[in-house]
Amino acid sequence: LTLLPYLDGERTPNLPAAAGTLCGMRRTNTVAANVARAAVEGLLCGLADGMDSLRSIGVELRDVLLVGGGSQSMAVQQLAAPIFGLPVILPEPAEYVARGAARQAAWSLSGDSAPPEWPLSPVSTHEPADADTGADVRAQYSRHRQAVFGV
Repeated sequence: LTLLPYLDGERTPNLPAAAGTLCGMRRTNTVAANVARAAVEGLLCGLADGMDSLRSIGVELRDVLLVGGGSQSMAVQQLAAPIFGLPVILPEPAEYVARGAARQAAWSLSGDSAPPEWPLSPVSTHEPADADTGADVRAQYSRHRQAVFGV
């Protein structure tokens, strides 16, 4: 199963009128575990699409900092690195959005050429050891997105 999780439209790609779509349903595979996995894979593939957009404008991505409520999900932790194709760092739970905004504000006000240090205490790092599986998931997601939305 593949979930295109565009429940309120999508920004990457630009599909503001899109609706969520569950693809590949059959009587034999539409069970709770498969739907749950499709939801996690769809969420991560959507984030990976955003990362691809950053790469397309020359941003080099070295790793991913996984934060927020979803980052506490074992499924998200296990699938993120293979789908992103990058190491995924899981820090101690904290208010990282607020800290990031404060860091940007401090940098802007300082006039320095580099942002202030932001030490992290990683709990764990997940390496993309199973990159083939991640590539297969991304390819299937892309095929279904192309078939349903033409992008």
